[in-house]
Amino acid sequence: MLTKIHAEYTVSITDLKKNPQALINDAHGETIALLNRNKPTAYIIPSETYEKLLDLAEDIELGRIIEDRKAEKKEAVEVSLDDL
Repeated sequence: MLTKIHAEYTVSITDLKKNPQALINDAHGETIALLNRNKPTAYIIPSETYEKLLDLAEDIELGRIIEDRKAEKKEAVEVSLDDL
């Protein structure tokens, strides 16, 4: 079975244990695939990349909420501010 690795750099768990910070530095901000028995078990990504991914996921969720609310608009009842 083929396994796709989504990183330019790979490291074994054994090598990671030796000097994790050196490996991170050597990757120069790129993603590192952590391999266990030659299969990716985790990815090490820079904190900035992780934060951008979280922001993107939040934007996608907000987009879904907007689309859901647009669909509900036809069921909405219009009221004036004075009625509130």
